[in-house]
Formats: sequence, structure tokens, C-alpha cells
Amino acid sequence: MAELRLSFIEDGHEKIIVADKDEFIIGRFPDCDLQLSYSGISRYHCRLLKMANGDWEIEDRGSKNGTILNNKLIKSKEKLKQGDAIKLDNITISVSVTTPAAFLNPDMTLIGSVEAFQKQWIEAKTKKLEMKSGQESLNNYNTAIDRLQYLVEIAKLLSSAESIEEIFARVKEIILRELPMLDRLALLVDVEGNGNLKLMDATLKGVATKNKLSSDLSWISKTIVEMVFTKKVAIKTADAQADSRFEGGMTIVSKGIRSALAVPLLDKNQIFGILYGDALISHDNWQRGGDEDLSFFSAVGNLLASSVQRWLLSRKLRGEEIMRQRLERYHSPAIVQQLLKSGLSDGRLTPIEADISIMFADIVGFTALSERLSPAKIAKLLNNLFEEMLREIFKVGGTLDKFIGDCIMAFFGAPEPQDDHAERAVIAAKRMLDRLRVLNENNTLGENIQLRISINSGKAVVGDVGSSQRVDYTVLGPTINLAARMEAICPPGHCVISENTYKLLRSDFELELMGEHRFKGISRMILVYKIKN
Repeated sequence: MAELRLSFIEDGHEKIIVADKDEFIIGRFPDCDLQLSYSGISRYHCRLLKMANGDWEIEDRGSKNGTILNNKLIKSKEKLKQGDAIKLDNITISVSVTTPAAFLNPDMTLIGSVEAFQKQWIEAKTKKLEMKSGQESLNNYNTAIDRLQYLVEIAKLLSSAESIEEIFARVKEIILRELPMLDRLALLVDVEGNGNLKLMDATLKGVATKNKLSSDLSWISKTIVEMVFTKKVAIKTADAQADSRFEGGMTIVSKGIRSALAVPLLDKNQIFGILYGDALISHDNWQRGGDEDLSFFSAVGNLLASSVQRWLLSRKLRGEEIMRQRLERYHSPAIVQQLLKSGLSDGRLTPIEADISIMFADIVGFTALSERLSPAKIAKLLNNLFEEMLREIFKVGGTLDKFIGDCIMAFFGAPEPQDDHAERAVIAAKRMLDRLRVLNENNTLGENIQLRISINSGKAVVGDVGSSQRVDYTVLGPTINLAARMEAICPPGHCVISENTYKLLRSDFELELMGEHRFKGISRMILVYKIKN
């Protein structure tokens, strides 16, 4: 006896209804077994009748717009078959006729390693040809040859595919053509390598090909996918609902999944994706075996794995290059390399609280200078100066925050923790002033430039801050605000440090106490020191 399932798309979602009565009414009224509230559908539009032999028929109930079966208006009772399409107004209903579990072969599910099924496909063909004769043997032989040719064709197509969409497009047509029992096909990939599968692409055969499948994996059997992913096995089942190993699979029941194929995508022994296909009916040939279909599916999965792995590697390299270019704006090459080796979550440096020393280095008299020089000369002067000063900052492992007009804002102690961040900041400041004296003596910059440098130490929030369009690696907090204020009391050509920085110094720098100072926005008095040149 056959079970009737009706599937259709409504409000962008696939719905599956089981005809659970021998007379099943479809119409617009609430008391219909399937209510479709559309103006073009009559109150009691049509009915489905279960016959004594278990077959189903459809009959129009005198509806205004009629009932269309497989693009033809029905005028009398018509027998329903697997794959029929019923059209009522703008709704197209796909018919699935399934075999109840009681009539199924208990050995209708195959679970095993991908390698075994791929090897079995070649060996089994030879053995079957020896056991069989005549037309059946010839058909099997021709099928095997055709599928080998398909694999060669897929391999050629995949070799030139670059995007993940292009990779999937190259295989889906051949798979659905060679395995017509599948209704849906999906490619799932662990893109980030954290065990979370993401639906990269999917296709739906039949009446709903123009409708997109949900990207949240809700229509895919979680039970089957988890078994493939955790045990690294290939699965073929003729009726997942009748197999005790899939008990508790809510998606299998709610979405009406019967037949399914799923194989892992492997790199050596590491799984990074799954090729998945399913159908809403149970297929007779899979109840009696179907191992050659799983073997073919596994072979395709093996070819697909190589292309997906190549795409993942290319994606990783592109991401690293983009990240390297971003990091090189702020960090020395050595720190950039270290950060890339450690790995970055979603390509960002998550904001954290850290102990740092912050430095501001500002050009003395820049306003007067900019009035005297042309914009082009000012830009050239700043570029040359910043290049020289940044070199000294990077030498001691400092990080550039940003250029604020004529000011350099840099910090020490992040992203990699540095116990001696205060020492590094002072050393960098002294070297910057020494280097600037040499540049002035040689008239390298074309102008006599003086800097004011201020340094403060303490806790700050450090990390990527910004919007989805633009992100900057920066530091935030009162520690930064105080350092910016201190710059105003720094004599030209010198560097001043706060008491916090002074207490963290390990070396004996020559310092001069400048006394306590009050700064705008800070309630307490701040003890300030000047570094002797």
C-alpha cells in the first residue's frame, strides 16, 4: 500500500502534507483537509481518493478555475503517480507516493567508509558481470562505463572552477541526471575549520526549482549529517524514517525525508565538508541494494573534495594577504608574522583590556609651517618624517595607532603582551629625538623640525573598532587621554612621561622632575618627568 505526500512552496517555505484520510479534500474553506486561502481556489476545490488497492485518484469538485494535473485540465478522475504535479491557482503541489516501512527491506541502509565504497564500485561491477548474463549484464556494464566517463568529465570541469558556486554547479547537473531519485542536493563545508558546517550551495529538483532552499540547514537531516561528520562514513538509506539508527531525527520526520545519500569530503583523514542529497520517497532499487549509487556518489565526493580544499586554501591565502596588508599599517613585520601564525578570529583583533604605554609625538610649530609651505611640500615633509620615526617605533616592537595630522600616535604592550612596554616606549622616544637631530643636521627634511613627545602607561582597551565598512586597530581609555594632554607641557625637542610610566622603568634613564600638573578633564594632580637628552 502507498502513502501519499504533498509538497509545495508557500510564503517562500516548503511545506509537506501527508494525506492521512481515504478522502482528502483540498480547498479554501477552513474545514478542508488542506486549506489554501487563495481567491483563485474554490471552497472545496478537489479531492484525493484512496482506492481499495492502495492507489490514489484525484477528482475536481466543480471548481471555478479547474484542477490541472501535469499541465492538463482534468475532466474526470485521474490516477496519481509519483512525481505528478497538481496546479491549483498559483500553487503547484508535487506528489510523492511512498512505500510504508512495513514493506521495506530491513537491510535498506548502507553505512561505511568512503574508500571501501569507491573500491567496491570497481570490484563489484566485475563480479556482477560474471554472475549475470544477457541484457542485464550489458546494461550494468554500460552504466559503469557511463559513470566512469562522467567522473572524468567532472574532474575536467572542476579543474577550472574557482568559486564555490562554480564548483557546485559543475557537479550538480551530472549527479541529478545520474541519480534521478534525488530531489535535493547540497554542499556543506566547515569553512572556518571549527566543526560548524555551513550550507555553501544547494539545488532543488522538480516543481520548486525556482525557489531557494533555506540557508539555515533546517531542511537537511541533522542526524544523518552528524553521523557522517563525526564518524567519517558514507550513508545511503532507502527510508530514514524506518531505520532505528535515525530515531529521534526531527528533521527526517517533519520534512518527510525518506531516501538520502551523504558522503564526507576528506583531506587525508580530516573531514571538512559533506555532499548531501535526499528525496521524499523511498526508492525500490535502494530497498534492494543501491550500493553502486552510493559508490558513485562517494567517487564524485572525492573529486569534489579536492576542488573544495583548493578553494578553502585560496580563500585562506586571500584572507591572510588582506589581513597582512591591514596589520602592516600598524605593526612591525616581525609582529605581523607572529599574529598571522597565531591566527585571528574572523580576521579581526577582538578588543581586550591590556597594560600598555601610549605615545604622542607632535611637530612643534606645525601651523606656522603649513602656512609657509605648499600642501605638496607639507605632504612630502610629513611622509619623510613619519617614515623615519616609525622605523624607530617598530624597532622596539611598537604599534602605530594612527597619524593625526602632524601627530604620531603609537603604543607598546599590544597586541602581543610586553612586560617592559614602558621601557620600550622611552627607548623609542629617545631614538626618535636622536634620529631627528641627525636629520636636521644633514637638512634631510629640508626644514628644521622639532617634536614634543609624551608617554603615559596604564590599562586601555585595545583592538579593532569600527563599522562593517571600516575598522581601525586602536586604543581607548583614560590612559590615552592623559598622554594626549601631557604633550602640551612638553618643551620642544624633549619627551615627558607620567609617574605611572616612571614607576615601570627598569633602566636608569636620566630624568628631570617637572613637578605636579593639572590637566583638563582629570581631577587629580599628575606628577610629570622629563627625559634628559
